[in-house]
This record gives sequence, structure tokens and C-alpha cells, in this order.
Amino acid sequence: ASMYQGNGFVEAQGAEVFEAMAILDKVTAGGAYQPANGAQYPNSAFGNALKTIAQLIKSDVGLEVACVDKGGWDTHAGQGTADPTQGNNTLPALLNDLQGGLYAFYADLKDRMGSITVITMSEFGRRLADNASNGTDHGHGNVMFVMGGGVVGGKVHGDWPGLAPEKLYGPGDLAITTDFRDVLGEILKLRVGNSMLDQVFPNHTDYNFRGVVKPRQRPFRASLDDFMA
Repeated sequence: ASMYQGNGFVEAQGAEVFEAMAILDKVTAGGAYQPANGAQYPNSAFGNALKTIAQLIKSDVGLEVACVDKGGWDTHAGQGTADPTQGNNTLPALLNDLQGGLYAFYADLKDRMGSITVITMSEFGRRLADNASNGTDHGHGNVMFVMGGGVVGGKVHGDWPGLAPEKLYGPGDLAITTDFRDVLGEILKLRVGNSMLDQVFPNHTDYNFRGVVKPRQRPFRASLDDFMA
């Protein structure tokens, strides 16, 4: 820390980093983290990252937002099928890791899910039809999943134009019917309580909330049936 003293911006940012490190040391001082409710996270980078976030949430250190990346979706070749016995199964393995991690996270934090919202999204989709290498090329539209407290669950939100050739976009991609900023903006406003969306998404003003979540109430109570979408 002494290296950065008197260095203005770097000193201020460095102080925050050291403070965060001290908090993490205190959180992990009790030894290996034991998930609750029999939750078993996948032994993967994704699973371990979710487990760390769960530990931070339970430690009540004031965590508001956390992000986890999961790569490997660029399946141009050998994408695989739903049948695990047929050839390369890259995509099923990715999906299994994704669902296993989310399932464990939900089970581990079940008693707290009323105040937690989980969103999965991607920056690009995949082509609807496969290519000559048994994979899929870069596409256009994709799907977002939302799980947690206040979620209006059990349904698909948005428009579904279908898969008829005339309904596809460009060379055969899913058409985008919902701007991802509408979904994130709705969750930020209604669940996090941040109404300053113009600063979060400065180039987006025409919001079309889809009714994905309900406004958060304090104290918040919700039925477990509302937690999945």
C-alpha cells in the first residue's frame, strides 16, 4: 500500500482494493465454505465462481452486483446433440455445467432468494441451422433467463415470431424482439431500486418493460413458485 501513497487516483483506487481484500480474508477465515441444503456446485470455473458469490452474499458484506462469465459457446464445429452417446457433445457439456451451477446456487441460497435476482445472457446468438462441420455459426437473437425473488415466472416474456423462413433474420437467424436493456433496466429499477437508467444505458431511452419482475417490497416476501422463469 505504501507504494501508491501520494499517487492521487491510484492511491484511492488501491485503498478500495486493499479494503476488499481485507473483507475477503475475513470472509474466508473460517475455512472451506460449506454450501447449504445439500447444494453441490460443479467442479468448474463457473461452479466455483457461483459458490464464491454465494459465500459473499451470506457474509453480508454489502454485495449488490456480481458477474460471472462462462465461455466456450463459440461452437462452430462438433457442437453435439442431446444424445450424450452421439459424437462430440460440446454443447450438452456446456449446458450441463450451466444448469448444474444455477441449480446449486438456488438450493444454496434458497432462504435468501427473495432478495436475489439472477440473469443469464449472451452478447451474441447462434445460427438456427447447423453448418457443414456439425456446428453453428454466429447468429443474431438469443434468450435470457431470469431466476429469483419477484420474478413473474413460469412463462416466456416477449414476442415469439416462430421459425418459419420468412420470420428469420438475415441468413437464417432468430429475430431480436426484445432489447436486452429493457430487461436489465426493468430489473435495475424494480428490484435494485435504481431509477437512473439514463446513466446506466445513456444511449437507450425508449424502454419497453416486459413485466419480467414485480416491484420489490420491504420487507420482501414471495412464494417459491414465483422464483423461476
